[in-house]
Amino acid sequence: MLDAHSLPEVRTMLRPLLCSLLLCLPLTGFAKVEVKPVQHKTLGPMLVAKVSEEISPGDYEVLLRGITGNPGRYVKKIVLLDNIGGSVPEAMRMGRLLRESGFDALVPSTGVCQGTCVYLLAAGRDKTVKGYVGLHKPPFASGDSVFSGMTYQGVRYSPAAYFREMNIPTALLEDMQRIEPRNMRVLSPAELARYRLN
Repeated sequence: MLDAHSLPEVRTMLRPLLCSLLLCLPLTGFAKVEVKPVQHKTLGPMLVAKVSEEISPGDYEVLLRGITGNPGRYVKKIVLLDNIGGSVPEAMRMGRLLRESGFDALVPSTGVCQGTCVYLLAAGRDKTVKGYVGLHKPPFASGDSVFSGMTYQGVRYSPAAYFREMNIPTALLEDMQRIEPRNMRVLSPAELARYRLN
């Protein structure tokens, strides 16, 4: 039986266990996708999209509505990334939209772009990383392969073809596949340059 004096010890022992359990739980829900026009002091009008939290089905439509809902001429379009990854096919759809719409990608100094977020970073016409980029293997449904492609809503998607389309070396994809999610590797400035992500 626990008394009031042993509670702090129990809390101290349970804290690492609870933190480990939280890291293992799947995160659900949509990414937080925001698109807003802003007026930069010296550059002029800019369109800024921010993608945070976890990428999930439906986020492409939110991004599309945000971009089409803010027509006009902008001196720059920037997507700010502070994202923990998520759905690979949804990230590829979002990435293609960002590239077609002429967005640059920025991981701010307070931001982290990990896992599948790399697909969004790869889509930027210009890429700037001031925060951290972490690589690890994204989860795939049984039978799906990043090299042969995967099925999403009845359509085949190929991550290897996506990175070629974005002019990113396929070595990035190969290296991602070697890193288990629990062993995420933060990329050095030299690695970011080698993968053409900065």
